Amino acid sequence: MKLCIAEKPSVARDIAKVLGATTPKQGYMEGNGYCVTWTFGHLCTLKEPHDYGPQYKSWNLFLLPIIPASFGIKLIPNKGVENQFKVIERLVEECDEVINCGDAGQEGELIQRWVLQKAKCNKPVQRLWISSLTEEAIKEGFENLKPAEDYKNLYLAGNARAIGDWLLGINATRLFTKKFGGNKAVLSIGRVQTPTLAMLVQRQKEIDAFNTEEYWELKTKYRDVIFNAAIDRLKTLDRAEKGLEYLKLNPFEIVSFEIKEGKEKNLRLFDLTGLQVEANKKYGYSAENTLHYIQSLYEKKHVTYPRVDTTYLSESLYPKIEGILRKMHFYQDLVAPLLEAPIPKSKAVFDDAKVTDHHAIIPTEVPPSQNLSREEKLIYDLVAKRFISAFYPECKISNTLVEGKVGTIPFKTSGRQVLEPGWRAVYAKEPKEESTDKEKEKEEEQTIPEFTVGESGPHDPMIHQGKTTPPKPYTEATLLRAMETAGKQVEDDELRELLKNNGIGRPSTRANIIETLFKRKYIEKKRKNLIATQTGIQLIDTIEDELLKSPELTGEWEQKLRKIEKGEYEANQFKEELIQMVSELTRKVVDGKGKVIMLQEEEKEEVKEKKKREPAVKKELQSWEETQCPKCKEHNLIKGKTAVGCSDFKNCGFKITFDIFGKKLSDKQLLDLVLKGKTSKLKGFTTHSEALTEGVLTLEEGFQVQLA
Repeated sequence: MKLCIAEKPSVARDIAKVLGATTPKQGYMEGNGYCVTWTFGHLCTLKEPHDYGPQYKSWNLFLLPIIPASFGIKLIPNKGVENQFKVIERLVEECDEVINCGDAGQEGELIQRWVLQKAKCNKPVQRLWISSLTEEAIKEGFENLKPAEDYKNLYLAGNARAIGDWLLGINATRLFTKKFGGNKAVLSIGRVQTPTLAMLVQRQKEIDAFNTEEYWELKTKYRDVIFNAAIDRLKTLDRAEKGLEYLKLNPFEIVSFEIKEGKEKNLRLFDLTGLQVEANKKYGYSAENTLHYIQSLYEKKHVTYPRVDTTYLSESLYPKIEGILRKMHFYQDLVAPLLEAPIPKSKAVFDDAKVTDHHAIIPTEVPPSQNLSREEKLIYDLVAKRFISAFYPECKISNTLVEGKVGTIPFKTSGRQVLEPGWRAVYAKEPKEESTDKEKEKEEEQTIPEFTVGESGPHDPMIHQGKTTPPKPYTEATLLRAMETAGKQVEDDELRELLKNNGIGRPSTRANIIETLFKRKYIEKKRKNLIATQTGIQLIDTIEDELLKSPELTGEWEQKLRKIEKGEYEANQFKEELIQMVSELTRKVVDGKGKVIMLQEEEKEEVKEKKKREPAVKKELQSWEETQCPKCKEHNLIKGKTAVGCSDFKNCGFKITFDIFGKKLSDKQLLDLVLKGKTSKLKGFTTHSEALTEGVLTLEEGFQVQLA
């Protein structure tokens, strides 16, 4: 028997269907020589300090740093997790071979390897590596299973990342909390979280320290075109008025007139960060929500694997592009022009050298149905249009540059005209995005007539008064870009691609880092802007060690983790470097001066370790179709509009309605009733014959529901 282990029940069902493992069992599916089971995301986690010794239960400055001789893993303490692990453990023991069907990424590899390690697996292991969950992709994946050994470095990098985060997070958080927290709250420090906060604090300080200054500029209008004086801004109104008087005495003369034709490159395909940036700019979605929507689209088979950091496709995908485009019926008007000729195979789209484990996010050949949420439809639309536009021609533009002078004062203006829209045609019907520099945009939109060098004439000079503006606060979009480039301000796509190896965090974790900063009250949101709170500012000011808060240095660690993934760096070396750093940090802080950070909200909070669990991954409930009828024990259950009942209801007769004694039960409460024979204590009953309003529902011998 071959055992397949997926990362969640819904994915396991997709795989089981393709393999013909259609018989539902408790915690797995069976059939055709396969058993298909699942985890719920993380089943295992690294052991906590108190697991290495009872002395670590209390937070003691003088027991730091905590450095286990070897790191161990344990099951996450949860009944559902423990039950599912027992199923996996038994199946691992009984099978002949294991097929790791975890998410095809570093985190997915780590989740599965820890589970197999915990289950003491000594069976041969193969790896399913797929970029989408369509039936075709799953079949193709099983025809091309890889040896688990091929992904050993991916696991080593994931394991090194987890150990690194543990070493720094556990030790630095305890260290700073005990030294500076005044027993009022946990001061959370993290390998990626702290440099991210430092970027926000730095920007906040620049904004707070900024002094607005007034300035004056000379402009003039000649033949209905606005020209700007090509001189430094004037600091006083007096100088501006003198300049204006001078302009009035002299005619305007054209010095040069030049039209250059150019091209605007197509927008890159989306990686996860690019999609999160665009969704934040366009719809105000948080990075976490965008990840949730695109993950849902992936699991519904409409898009490829989303947790990627490349904007390229592998060359082997080229033959499939036309088929995907043909299936995009909703975008027929945009796709039709592409299908009139062979799809172009551009190096800006297809480049094996730029693709590692996965390619950019693109639609699959499974078009979405109408039952997507509004948010999922909008995110799919972003991915679909970006994909279509990648195969359109470049946008042809003309740039006009005109230089003139009034006496000795030089003037210039420029204009831009779209000659052939190319890829911009895909976005023609969309509302224009608000420009951050409306003045500049207005001037760029000027229609510039034909000028002749040497021509001159009367003009209408004027003074423009302006104010210097502070740096812009980060939004989620600009913060994600800053994390991707370790704080460097980069507009160019090519350069940004080169800096990704040194970015802080991974595409899949950045959203969670930002959410953690919100939860800790280190940052807050004002409209779209992210603002560092006083607590966040004080925490960064307290940290003197640049290693903890420097985006560049954290980016160097990230590069080492990527090198481990490629087999170019030793995982143990990375661990040793972090141990040395944590030891030095501990000594410096313990010996240094103490002060108490004043919290924004003086909340009395017990200082206790937050158990490390996978955030935002909830246990997926067992489906009714894989739940055995408790009465006949031969058939499974099905869910109707008002009740759950046996699929052979005519003969068996088992049924439980959603509404019991005037209270509507959730799926979890109904599952408890079916699987355990009782629910937890519930409130809100309104129609019980004995006027009971709370109690435990039980399934009695005759399969009648009672409230007691």
